[in-house]
Amino acid sequence: MLCSGRKTYLPRFKAEQIGPPRVASYGAKESFKLKMDERIFQFKAGRPIPDWDWQHRLPLDKPVSSECKDTATVFRINSTYMDVTDQPYKDRQWVGGGVIICCLGIIGSIYCGNSVIQNPNNTIDSYLITMLLLVIGAISGFAYVAFKYGRDEFFALKRRPIRFNRKEKKLYFIRRRRFFAKSGDGDVTWEIPWSKNSIFCVHRGYAEHRPVYHIRHYEVDEDGNVLRAFAIGRKWEEHENLQGLLSQWNYWCWYMNHGPAELPKPPLFFSERENTRESFLFCLYDLGMQASVRYRVAMMPYILLMTGYRLLALWTCRDPVWPQAVMDVSVIEPDDPYDEPRGNTPIGWGETVLARQRGDYPDDPKMEIKDWQGEADPALNALLWAEDTPPTIHHPTKAPHER
Repeated sequence: MLCSGRKTYLPRFKAEQIGPPRVASYGAKESFKLKMDERIFQFKAGRPIPDWDWQHRLPLDKPVSSECKDTATVFRINSTYMDVTDQPYKDRQWVGGGVIICCLGIIGSIYCGNSVIQNPNNTIDSYLITMLLLVIGAISGFAYVAFKYGRDEFFALKRRPIRFNRKEKKLYFIRRRRFFAKSGDGDVTWEIPWSKNSIFCVHRGYAEHRPVYHIRHYEVDEDGNVLRAFAIGRKWEEHENLQGLLSQWNYWCWYMNHGPAELPKPPLFFSERENTRESFLFCLYDLGMQASVRYRVAMMPYILLMTGYRLLALWTCRDPVWPQAVMDVSVIEPDDPYDEPRGNTPIGWGETVLARQRGDYPDDPKMEIKDWQGEADPALNALLWAEDTPPTIHHPTKAPHER
């Protein structure tokens, strides 16, 4: 059953405005302390869209940068649909690890409380009451965090793909596992129209006093207040990485508006059957694609620990199931020339890195927006978008061509 939900409206207060990496570079600027999960940095339901986000609304029919490329978000692509990652996908080892630590905290708190209760020298006094209250508070706090974030990481889904269906002009987003589904219902799925009324914005948050960005869809009521929201693809850290976000938005828009024919290949296709090696590489590259061998060796215990967290989460989960209504509109033509990955196309981090080393897969595939009328340098253009008021967007006069 699809949760197409409520009708999406343009906020009345600014309805006329539309907000003015290669594989080797993915994660190059990552800090192992800096994470921004959409479930932690949540939207505020019942409130207007944040001013900064609204000013940075992304148009569906105009490019926002001079280049167009994927920045590692794609599972599969064809002439009918493209499946991409949700924002928490690459960082699930962090949330999974946090949930496991909370579970250990619950066990430790119970053990502590039991030790206090079993102490034969105990008397009912303020000290005993205080200790029991602290234990109960600790158990409650750990349990709340473990349930709130663990329900989407353990005994849930291995991935929550977002499907760009260009023929239906809709996005379908598997949001949560459905445990008692009837035949054809599939998992809990949201449906979002790809239209001028749909609101996609650059969202800015802060972690460790540094800006972190992702692309967020807002659904609002007729008064312009947010009903629900979710993030698409991945996150981009610090001002200079907005270049990747803008190139990514161009990529998705080009696919939905024109199809896959002229699009460059993604830097890699993520595996829909993630194995132990892929989980290890996720955690290895999370420290930075350009990290030195010495640094990686020194950090290997930490990498293995995070890999264990990711694997534990995956092993308790199952593959997502699309509702039958989505499957019916996602039929791939048998002779579709753009159906990827297939044949010798590498899948996942390991195969893609080896294919690039052999010269069998392109390095940093991208295409250029011909006659782009904004800032020609994508990096400088990104810095303009980092300002409180983004640059004015113009239509190019011609289609993009691959570099």
